[in-house]
Amino acid sequence: MKPVASRTPRGTTQARLERRSGASLGGGHYAVKPAPGAVLDCGWGRLIFAHTFSSPDAIAQELSREGAGRRDIAFYVADPHVVLSRAPLDLFLDPSDTYRLWLSDYRAGKRRNGGFFITPARLPDDIEAINRIYLARRMMPLDPGPLMQDRRGRRRLILVARDEETSAVVGVVMGVDHVATFDDREGGSSLWSLAVDPQCRHPGIGEALSRRLGERFKARGRAFMDLSVLHDNTDAITLYEKLGFQRVTTFAIKNRNPINEQLFTGPKPEEKLNPYASIIVDEARRRGMGVAIEDAARGFFALEFGGRSIRCRESLSDLTSAVAMSLCDDKAATRRVLADAGLNVPDQARAGDDEEADATFLARHGEVVIKPARGEQGRGITVGITDRYGLSPAIEAARRVCDTVLIEEFVAGTDLRLVVIGDDVVAAAVRRPPEITGNGTDTVAELIEHLSRRRAAATRGESCIPLDDTTRTCIAAHGHSLDEVLPYGEKLLVRRTANLHTGGTINDVTARLNPALAEAALSATRAIRIPVAGIDMLVPSVEGKDYVIVEVNERPGLANHEPQPTAERFIDLLFPQTVSRLARNRQQSGSATP
Repeated sequence: MKPVASRTPRGTTQARLERRSGASLGGGHYAVKPAPGAVLDCGWGRLIFAHTFSSPDAIAQELSREGAGRRDIAFYVADPHVVLSRAPLDLFLDPSDTYRLWLSDYRAGKRRNGGFFITPARLPDDIEAINRIYLARRMMPLDPGPLMQDRRGRRRLILVARDEETSAVVGVVMGVDHVATFDDREGGSSLWSLAVDPQCRHPGIGEALSRRLGERFKARGRAFMDLSVLHDNTDAITLYEKLGFQRVTTFAIKNRNPINEQLFTGPKPEEKLNPYASIIVDEARRRGMGVAIEDAARGFFALEFGGRSIRCRESLSDLTSAVAMSLCDDKAATRRVLADAGLNVPDQARAGDDEEADATFLARHGEVVIKPARGEQGRGITVGITDRYGLSPAIEAARRVCDTVLIEEFVAGTDLRLVVIGDDVVAAAVRRPPEITGNGTDTVAELIEHLSRRRAAATRGESCIPLDDTTRTCIAAHGHSLDEVLPYGEKLLVRRTANLHTGGTINDVTARLNPALAEAALSATRAIRIPVAGIDMLVPSVEGKDYVIVEVNERPGLANHEPQPTAERFIDLLFPQTVSRLARNRQQSGSATP
């Protein structure tokens, strides 16, 4: 790991950093007298302060004591090559950089927090909310046991960001006080496990948490605050450099385990897959399957195992018949099959052929939806038409997607997506349309741009809010325009549909799902005879029994439902002979994956 010159602030050199700290960050020194060394359990794993150990052998031995399903980190390793030589098959050099913030130079930020506030975590009450965020970010959840022994935050300080309206936890960071942990003569501290809820709409939470943690440690008289960040996490590095962190040269070593797998298995296939294909390919690679990328841009790949090959396009596979796919592709045909199976569906008719018939349908229901008979990702759909003047433009918009246009009864309710794989409902999630909150400064268009950028970052580019006629119409219906400054604290719905690709958010409700809704989803897949599907319902409540099925998607986005094990169950369906093999590996590795 060599210092990256382009990231080092002007006028700062590694020698200056080492002189200032009073120690060589990369030198070969260890504790003078034999000692077990300083180790701190952080709930997700142990921090092993390598420079407090008597020898490289002692560090390697301590790493060998890692518990099942944990992620231990040996930090400040002076001679990584020597430590690795002691257990080359078990250890690897973490590809992360270390950054340091000198707290004597630090000045508090002037940015006003909007929509959230920061407090110390309430343990154990906040653990569930914190772990929900960590799991959504594919990070290790916390074991509250070790943390409860330090509830006053002397060694470990956990700060959370809370939504101003609901007090729900929307961000978290952990700090470690080195002086309290091992009487650090350099007066250090460190930042760990910074995470923000990917569904949160408030900007600046990560920056605010980092700043507040630094301010807390500065108030304690600490000299610096260090952190470790993956070398290619450019967004995080940009944030830290903005706050004044400087790159320093030191090393970290971790164990080769399933949790760290992506860090030591080497690069993925050169072809860049979208998140919906990647989640499946990654699970297949973890099981030792062969993967052939056929068309990365469109998500086509083939999986091979035991002499058998199955082609997929994301979650659509050879197991889905052409007839089932055709039924899902035609919304009118889908409705007829589901209605014949006795399932609840909205009233529907063909639109655009007879203006009077369309107006009569509207008058009968009071409010309607116009949608193309074929299409995906919410394109061409207009929701909430209440007068005949809105019919023609909505029909024309739908016709640009598909020649056949449908007029459908509007059904009020919560937008619920159920993912069915085989004979199980694997995930359930509520989808909500995008909403902005005014800050008294930015225009509606600027707020939409900010939210769209955050949604794109959280979904790897899969979600953004288009500034099209549908968005403008929705904003105008609430008495606003794109160039208007939205008052501070006022909320504005900018789309009527909750489709993820147009900026909607998705929140897991699997544990709360009424079994009657799950059974209705299974009945729908049996009626269409499809092995994998996303069933879209409108429901008064996810805990209730009432529903209306509005669509069946033959290629549901499995990546949208993490941390539910959608990719695992998909591979189980395609290659059932790998299930017991994977279970054995999980038992041996101590993985907590269900």
